[in-house]
Amino acid sequence: MKISTKGRYALRMMLDIAEHDSGDPVRVKDIAERQGISIKYLEQIVSMLVKADFLRSIRGPQGGYLLNRKPAEYTVGSILRLTEGNLAPVECLSTPVNPCERSQGCVTLRLWTEVNEAIASVVDKYTLEDLLEWKRQANGIQDFVI
Repeated sequence: MKISTKGRYALRMMLDIAEHDSGDPVRVKDIAERQGISIKYLEQIVSMLVKADFLRSIRGPQGGYLLNRKPAEYTVGSILRLTEGNLAPVECLSTPVNPCERSQGCVTLRLWTEVNEAIASVVDKYTLEDLLEWKRQANGIQDFVI
């Protein structure tokens, strides 16, 4: 399985918005500059994220985008599934019921099922909040509460 640029950039965009959430909308232009991604490509992705109710659009000169929920409520898997569709490693596992006529005697189905479950267990385990924490740790930023 290979995640496309659309999936990777959507995740980076959501993470950037979460990281720069000061209560004011985050502009696509600013995200594009920080992430080194074209504005045109981000506009396509942001449209998808708004339609899925992941982001809220604020119009006007001070407009931009805000997360609709807290970063802890967005799993990496939910963002990737929105942009990539199904994350299954083989077509026969892309629907709840396996449509393959060979599934009963398929020796490799067990392998593909385990791969599918492993992928889901990772991408559904981590949230935008986890990624923000990883970034803070990588940058040596500590959240101290007194």
